[in-house]
Amino acid sequence: MAFQSRMKVRPNPSPVPADKRQASLESPSFGKVFTDHMAVIHWNAVVGWHDGSVRARTPFQLDPACAVLHYAQEIFEGMKAYKAASGEVVLFRPQENARRFARSAQRMAMPELPEDLFLHAVQTLVETDLAWIPDGDGSLYLRPFMFASEAFLGVRPADEYIFCVIACSVGPYFKGGAKPIKVWISDSLTRAAPGGTGAAKCGGNYAASLLAQAEASHEGCDQVVFLDAVENLWIEELGGMNLFFVMDDGTVVTPPLGGTILPGITRDSVITLARDRGLVVEERPFSLAEWKSTAANGTLCEAFACGTAAAIAPIGEVRSKVGSFAIGRGEIGPLTAALRNELTNLQRGIEPDRHGWLLKV
Repeated sequence: MAFQSRMKVRPNPSPVPADKRQASLESPSFGKVFTDHMAVIHWNAVVGWHDGSVRARTPFQLDPACAVLHYAQEIFEGMKAYKAASGEVVLFRPQENARRFARSAQRMAMPELPEDLFLHAVQTLVETDLAWIPDGDGSLYLRPFMFASEAFLGVRPADEYIFCVIACSVGPYFKGGAKPIKVWISDSLTRAAPGGTGAAKCGGNYAASLLAQAEASHEGCDQVVFLDAVENLWIEELGGMNLFFVMDDGTVVTPPLGGTILPGITRDSVITLARDRGLVVEERPFSLAEWKSTAANGTLCEAFACGTAAAIAPIGEVRSKVGSFAIGRGEIGPLTAALRNELTNLQRGIEPDRHGWLLKV
C-alpha cells in the first residue's frame, strides 16, 4: 500500500535551549551532538508504510525478542546537509542515498522505502532542525536507518520495520586541513566475500571490520585496508572508505565494484570529477604487490580514500606485518588536493553545480 500522507511535524516540547545549542556547535565532535528531532516511519506486512512523523528524538522501546537484536536485519545511510555560499541549505546527491538504501534493503530482505518518501523524511527533518547546522566548515550529518522491529524468534524476514532519520552537528573531519593518514593492511581478516553483503550498507559489514580496525589502531594507523576474501591479493576498500591510486601518467585507478565493495556516492563523484578533468579513470583490480612496487619505483604518485565523513583523505604511509612504505613524499598530492577542494566547494555551492548534484532544502 502506498504511503498516503506527508510527514506530521510534532515539535519537541523540550528542545535544547538556544544558548546550550550554540555552545555545542562551537566545536562539535563527530557523532556526539544530536539535534532535537528525528523522523520516523513504520512498516508492516498488512498496511505497508504508515505513521510518518518528525518528533522529539527519544529512545525506542524494544521487546527483548525484537528481530534486529537476533538476526541483524538493519541498514543505514550517511549523508550531509550544508549551508551553501548563498545562505541556502543543500543536500549533496541525496537521490543516490535513497537508491542505495533501497538496494541495501533488497539485499537484506527488507521492504524498499520509495525514493520520494526517503527524501521527504530527510528534508522535513533538516527543515525542522535548521538551527543545528554549524556555520563555517561544519555541516549536519544525517543518518537514515531501518531495522526489523517485529518481536519473534525464527530465521525469516521480519513483518515489521521502523525507518528513522537522526541528525548530528559536525565540524570539519580534519581540523587544520586534510593530513595524510596511515593505513594498515589486514592480511588475515576480510570485510566481505562474493555473494555476501559487501555492497549493502548494513551494520554487520562494519561490525566485521572492527577487529581489524582495532589492530590498525594498535599499529599506529588511522584506517585498515581490506584485501579480497578469495585470493587475499587484491585491494578492496578501507573499513569505511573507497580507495583511489594516482599514477605518474595521470591515470586514476580504483578497485572495481562487484558485490564486495560498497558503491560509495563520494567514490562515484570523484570518478566523475576526475573524468571532467580529462583524466583516464580505470576501475580495475589493483593488487597489494602492485601498490608496493609502483610506490617504490615512483609510478604511483598519490593515493587517497574517500567517503561522506572525510570527503577525501590523502594516504601518506602503508604499514603491514612485513614492513611499510610511503606514498610519494608522504604528503597530500596535487591531484588529491585539487579534487578535495573541488568536491567540498561543490557541496557548499561555491562552484557551479554543473551535474545537478545539489538539492535545496
